[in-house]
Amino acid sequence: MQSDHAAARIHLERALEQLQGDDKVSVQARQALDLLIEAVVVAQHRRKPAKVVWFPTSRTARR
Repeated sequence: MQSDHAAARIHLERALEQLQGDDKVSVQARQALDLLIEAVVVAQHRRKPAKVVWFPTSRTARR
């Protein structure tokens, strides 16, 4: 099963919008959500390593 990073990001951003208070818990929760959102964005845009295909070449062609 694959994660739906886009949907998770939307939910986290909505939670962030709900925590607009100036109390200590709201501030800390927003900071934690910011870190989670950043991690989800990184995971969402991560690419799989590309396969590199090496073609045989002569030594003179490399110069």
